[in-house]
Amino acid sequence: MVNDKTLSAEEKDRSRRLEWFRKARFGMFVHWGLYSQLGRHEWVMNRERIPLEEYEPLADTWKPRPGCQREWARLAKQAGMRYMVMTTKHHEGFCLFDSKLTDYNAARRGPGRDLVAEYVEAARAEGLRVGFYYSLMDWHHPDGARCKTDEAARRRFVDYIHGQVRELCTNYGKVDIMWYDVAWPLDVEGWESAKMNAMVRQLQPDIIINNRSLLPEDFGTPEQHIRPEEEGRMWESCMTFNSSWGYAPADTDYKTPKQVVAMLRQVAAGGGNLLLNIGPAPDGSVPQPCIDTLMETGRWLEKYGPAIYDASDRFQQHWMFTGAFTAKGSRLYYHVFHWPGQELAIGGLRNRVRGVRLMNGWELGWRQTESRLVIFGLPDTPPDPIATVIEIDVEGAPVQKLGAGCVLLEGDTFIA
Repeated sequence: MVNDKTLSAEEKDRSRRLEWFRKARFGMFVHWGLYSQLGRHEWVMNRERIPLEEYEPLADTWKPRPGCQREWARLAKQAGMRYMVMTTKHHEGFCLFDSKLTDYNAARRGPGRDLVAEYVEAARAEGLRVGFYYSLMDWHHPDGARCKTDEAARRRFVDYIHGQVRELCTNYGKVDIMWYDVAWPLDVEGWESAKMNAMVRQLQPDIIINNRSLLPEDFGTPEQHIRPEEEGRMWESCMTFNSSWGYAPADTDYKTPKQVVAMLRQVAAGGGNLLLNIGPAPDGSVPQPCIDTLMETGRWLEKYGPAIYDASDRFQQHWMFTGAFTAKGSRLYYHVFHWPGQELAIGGLRNRVRGVRLMNGWELGWRQTESRLVIFGLPDTPPDPIATVIEIDVEGAPVQKLGAGCVLLEGDTFIA
């Protein structure tokens, strides 16, 4: 808990703007663009060295289905997500919004409409916060690479980028998150990031900004791994459902409900958020494995939500085979991913236990020694196939110590 009396005015304002985000815990990332038509990863233009004259016609063949974004937003709501972040422009340079600075956009090419406006309307209809992803890197703009060595090109390109960021912060009502990506090829001075972000805050006083314009700003963005920032610093892990951010039907290695819930436990234990990506097909449909997993995750959160949303206290804990903790005050939530049968043993819990029960269930028996808590009276099989949560009330702030040579749990508070 941050002591508000010790904060500067800037820190107090950041704390105010981050208040909802700290409680949100779970958001939907959406990567959708021209690359979806090719279905071979969102970096396909770059990795396959597709010439611009071959790639650009994709802007005219893309015909997404109206209403698909309403389906995404409903899915996000049912999954227990509380905000969305969608690509407004990815590295390919195609704008999903009606930009006055380029004709290479969804309103003037194949889709024939402003896809960002549709997304914003859909998210708001479900009561979700709205985030804009925007790539600083641009493979389509003629100055996107030469700005690194040509000052006149840098001036033109930075003015273009700042102008588009201004459009995004002006034309869609309240925006909750500005999510920049890939600052190649300029440095923070070259991008004039401080000036750009000051403009963003002038236009959107309540917005939060990520750290990818090469300034720390409001929150960190570990990618494809879960690791907390320093104490007090907000962070959000962005993760793919399979190996690709964009639509890639050949990649069928989708995360299971158990894996998603395990990630949610991990971010909650570290006081962060999970931004889980979907890569819709060109028509806007979501791959069925993503739908199935998100619906199962939402069902689980309906039962065990407080163990994720409300449990944000970080404490040092050790790796255990059966499961891991989240915590709130003197209440521990033990998420059991590998069911042990009728008895569960937890090593190293040094607090005196006051009560144990299945979350949403019955009271359990326990016996405790200095280094071991044994919980008994459990059913033979897990009440929930994804993970069952056991509530443990203890005296004082939670402490778990197994002793020398024992590894602390990676991705939570510390790593040995």
